[in-house]
Amino acid sequence: MELFLLFIVVTLLIIFLFILYIIIERAIREGINNSIIGRYLEEKHGIKEPQGDEDLFDDK
Repeated sequence: MELFLLFIVVTLLIIFLFILYIIIERAIREGINNSIIGRYLEEKHGIKEPQGDEDLFDDK
């Protein structure tokens, strides 16, 4: 019984942390894109949001 409760608690913790990650990631991304500096970089330098994992394998 104790092992089952531990499993439920750990599962709920993982779900909670995943939801928290999504909320924080979205808030940061939208905050940067909507800021004055973010809009300036996008307009003047053509810097756009990376699509997927393309920035991980860029050798430039």
